[in-house]
Amino acid sequence: MDKRNLLLISNSTNAGEKYLDWCKSMIEDFCKENKVTDVLFVPYAGFAQGYDKYEEKVAKVYGEFGVKLHSIHREENPIKAVMESQCIAIGGGNTFYLVQQMQQSGVMKAIAEKVMTGTPYMGWSAGSNVAGLSLKTTNDMPIVEPESFDTMALVPFQINPHYTDFVDPKHGGETRDDRINEFIAANKETYVAAIREATALRLKDGKLSLIGRDNKMKVFHYGQQTKEYSLTDDINFLML
Repeated sequence: MDKRNLLLISNSTNAGEKYLDWCKSMIEDFCKENKVTDVLFVPYAGFAQGYDKYEEKVAKVYGEFGVKLHSIHREENPIKAVMESQCIAIGGGNTFYLVQQMQQSGVMKAIAEKVMTGTPYMGWSAGSNVAGLSLKTTNDMPIVEPESFDTMALVPFQINPHYTDFVDPKHGGETRDDRINEFIAANKETYVAAIREATALRLKDGKLSLIGRDNKMKVFHYGQQTKEYSLTDDINFLML
């Protein structure tokens, strides 16, 4: 039986909306469904704003629906905190810095092992990136060098959050599709799930689904025509 229980959100903020506001009910439902009252938060991706400030910002949102959230940066033994956690959340920011810190602290492996046994996991942006096979399809600048690009492999495909196929007519550089097509040309066996703003991937009881607002996901694979999938489409081929 597949015990993985994941909520992988594309973005934390939509234009004109408060932080986590668009997906707050989604997070609340996820917590209630899993009887979560306490969440261990990993703030490493948001280091530039300061871990205390990041924890406070996220904890305020979770507190609105009665869930306590505390950050792993306060723990003397972060691996022990992971193994004793009721639920784990990883926030957005810079994926390279997040991966570097998770690898150096040892929590990358610990979280992966814990989540594979059924502990609920939620992430947004960088926190969704690290649920995939590697950080190779992040949109972030490599501001630091992690030990490896490998991430937690909670799902057997790559994730590209914040996906957009908008092309600025004044911009002459590569598009997001160009970059992802480079990836699949170099990694021919790997799917890339490009999830747009205001959507998320939900994995429960071995079934993967696209949820959120009415926005389609684009899937890339070498040698196959790129295809878009709606909220009602079957996307479980990504789990094979």
